[in-house]
Amino acid sequence: MSRVFIHDGKRACEIDIDDYRALAAKPAFAWIHIDGRHEDAHAVAERCAHVPRAALSALLAQETRPRCTVMDHGALVNLRGLGADPDEGGDPLVSIRMWADEARVISVSYRPLAALDPMVDAMLSGTVRDPGDLISGMGQQITSALDPQVADLGDGLDEIESALTDHGPAEARRQVSRIRATAIGYRRFIAPQRQALEALSAANLSWLQDEDRLHLQEAADRCARMAEELEAIRERSALAHEGLTDLRAERINRQALVISVVALVFLPLTFLTGLLGMNVRGIPYADQPWAFFGVVGICAVMAVGIAAWFTMTHWLK
Repeated sequence: MSRVFIHDGKRACEIDIDDYRALAAKPAFAWIHIDGRHEDAHAVAERCAHVPRAALSALLAQETRPRCTVMDHGALVNLRGLGADPDEGGDPLVSIRMWADEARVISVSYRPLAALDPMVDAMLSGTVRDPGDLISGMGQQITSALDPQVADLGDGLDEIESALTDHGPAEARRQVSRIRATAIGYRRFIAPQRQALEALSAANLSWLQDEDRLHLQEAADRCARMAEELEAIRERSALAHEGLTDLRAERINRQALVISVVALVFLPLTFLTGLLGMNVRGIPYADQPWAFFGVVGICAVMAVGIAAWFTMTHWLK
């Protein structure tokens, strides 16, 4: 499914793709968005005139990374942002590919992008009037949506680090692993996205105004800050995971020590009861009525004495 938005210099509206092709005079600005999952996506993209073959191939590519490539008087820009459906599988960030020239932007996405609807609203309200407005606005929308997500990752890690002993080690390790995996997935695209936005803001393109370049640079700076925060989160996650592993090993060692102490307490008692329990003649006091209680008392005194010795020698601390 393709959507076409045009701005004639006074107002903006959405029209059908066939009506756009039938226009006698091209509008001041047009935005053609193509859903890459639709069966006619390739046909619609290939029928867009004056798009370099290399740019067209990049627009329809299944796998992309953030980039900015200037070709003639246009630019190919790939960005990544949060998806509209957070439960959808695949990469953690959704790609949008854009070809922009002086009066037109052609965009392609294979998964719903969260920033798309706000940009459609901005286009229809007349805020977006040229390719620079659209791309800089898209960059700002993407970074604005990503910023709190990155902050939430850091806050979640802060909570785990400040209460390592309050969490169950297994549950805490799962949370740390999830945060670290998310941070790695985000950083894989945010770092090159910063370079793409900086390259576009510095590109010598007539349709990029000073205000557009300022917005692009602002989005690039936010990407740089998020990339640094994600790198810190990744390193802190590794340290937290090591701390949890050490905590688990310490608990296991303490439990093993307690078991060993209990075994050492009962070892002489087992020897004594086994010795007196032999079915041979000559066991002392075997015929005395108090013999059983005497053996129990001796075992109790031995157990208390051994336990007291372990306590005084700080084996259990």
